[in-house]
Amino acid sequence: MIIFLDESGDLGFDWSKSKTSRYFVITLLVCDSRETQEGFKKAVRRTLKNKLNHKKDNKRTTHELKGACTALNIKAYFQRQVPDDGWRIYSVTLNKARVNSDLQTKQGKKKLYNFLARFLLEQVVFPDSLPAVNLVVDRCKNSEEVKDFNQYVENQLQALLPLETRLYITHEASQENPGLQAVDLYCWGIARKDDKDDAAWYNLYCDKVVFETVCLKKSAEV
Repeated sequence: MIIFLDESGDLGFDWSKSKTSRYFVITLLVCDSRETQEGFKKAVRRTLKNKLNHKKDNKRTTHELKGACTALNIKAYFQRQVPDDGWRIYSVTLNKARVNSDLQTKQGKKKLYNFLARFLLEQVVFPDSLPAVNLVVDRCKNSEEVKDFNQYVENQLQALLPLETRLYITHEASQENPGLQAVDLYCWGIARKDDKDDAAWYNLYCDKVVFETVCLKKSAEV
């Protein structure tokens, strides 16, 4: 089993900054097999080749798909290329306006991120017999944060996995990993739906979302 994890938005709480997001979203793309993972790799490469880098006079080559930068028609093309089954999506959206002040500090935000990731991973149903789980995370943390995250997740997941299951956690650049690009597209779609009430892209893959929730859902004035 391969699990790709990505996020959308930020954990900043300075509301005077226009780029501070109202919500923070973590999304998992769970692939049951290497075959399914390869299917996503082919879908990403085919979309880049046929929709973004197909013109000979292109002045710039696009190396990755990003939710915020990819047009809806190209996202729709990508979705038609992905495997029909063998994968699913889990997602949690945090309403930042209702986060306690003690969790808005540097250490607090680290704890908050780890908690949300753990909470989401706990929703995944693991089979009774499973040789290995590969958790692939977008590489955006410093070395200390990576160490803390890995240790925390390993401790939590060991209780959920079968005894013989080996757990691997890697932090990789999204440009080099098609699975991370795919989960970025899906994560952005969920964030767009929650923040802007725009579900045009989300509606094209919502049947694959098996778990979705909003933490601290009740709205509050900022």
